[in-house]
Amino acid sequence: MWNIFKKQKNNIFPGSDGEHIIQKNFNTDKKALSFYNKQVINELAPLMIKFIEAQEMAFIATSDKKGECDCSFRAGPAGFIKIVNNKTIIYPEYRGNGVMASMGNIYENKNIGLFFIDFYRTAVGLHVNGTAEFIKKEDLSRSLGERKDIVSTLQNTESLNKVIGYVLIDVEEAYIHCSKHIPLLQKIDKKIHWSTDSELHKGGDAFQVKNHPRPWSKA
Repeated sequence: MWNIFKKQKNNIFPGSDGEHIIQKNFNTDKKALSFYNKQVINELAPLMIKFIEAQEMAFIATSDKKGECDCSFRAGPAGFIKIVNNKTIIYPEYRGNGVMASMGNIYENKNIGLFFIDFYRTAVGLHVNGTAEFIKKEDLSRSLGERKDIVSTLQNTESLNKVIGYVLIDVEEAYIHCSKHIPLLQKIDKKIHWSTDSELHKGGDAFQVKNHPRPWSKA
């Protein structure tokens, strides 16, 4: 029934069975097919690489072995996500609040999605999906092989940002996100306290839930 979606010129076609079924139910399958053929690729195009290298933030989506999802945020100086090649990217993982939800998910389920948005110039977004693995700091040189330039750049920021390791991603698909509803924003100066543990600089109890009852709390 779904042969049109499964293969094209001997390659596995993009998308899940679920999205193909929904496309059929809502009569969007031809429109989706056009998008797959014109915008979805299985590597990073040169302009995608340039786009990622200019970004100072990204949203990442992971899920555990049960499929329970988590979406998080990563940030750094422009280019903090490094391009190893057109099929591989890497970014530093910081200590953060110590929960390590994303890392825990990657431990159980290697699938990952990244979403980049240029809020300041084009309002264009970029999806990058693939599989991830955690690289210890001492294994960085071995994992990146000949890319000594990337190793050096990443290691130079380890003490500043309290890096615990790196997430290495094999890119499986990349595609544009429509800019129509993405707002253009104006960037203002803000001092970034990269290595701080100050509750004030981290947001404190902004949602006033410190004393909220929790089912796992002891009586």
